Amino acid sequence: MQEREIRARFRQGDPDAVRSVYRSHGRLVYAVAYKVLGDRSLAEEATQQAFVKAWRAAQSFDENRELGPWLAAIARRVAIDVYRREAVRAADPLDSVPAGEPGLVSTPQSAEAAYDVWEVRQAVAQLPADEQEVVRLQHLEGFTHAQIAERLGVAVGTVKSRSFRAHKRLTTLLGHLRE
Repeated sequence: MQEREIRARFRQGDPDAVRSVYRSHGRLVYAVAYKVLGDRSLAEEATQQAFVKAWRAAQSFDENRELGPWLAAIARRVAIDVYRREAVRAADPLDSVPAGEPGLVSTPQSAEAAYDVWEVRQAVAQLPADEQEVVRLQHLEGFTHAQIAERLGVAVGTVKSRSFRAHKRLTTLLGHLRE
């Protein structure tokens, strides 16, 4: 089959075309997932999920475009979702923290300070997901731009622009806290 015919049949949901696309692009999708996740079994899971998502969204695919970049974008988003899910799963349960742990028992300095923290969290939650991730990795995990770029599988310039946009939005959303 010719590539254009495969794309058209894939778009229509033809199972043979879907298998053909998996054979021709499976390694690409796996490589993208592995680069984000750094774990073989999670990358395999993300690859399967990416192809299921692609199959479900096949009707929205423009058959005049190449499948590779479209599938790679889906794989990256799915891998990030898997990473986030696994990060939540990997957290220690609250019961494992000793009762006297300062981070567990500390009280806010004042009601105003607690409210400010709440407002910052609300503002961060309003950011687009890619910008939230950069802010979280930068400020909560202490990663550098280069480390974030490596972790997310994007260019350092992309991380810097996401960080800039996020901080600009946060400045707008939280400017009233400076007053």
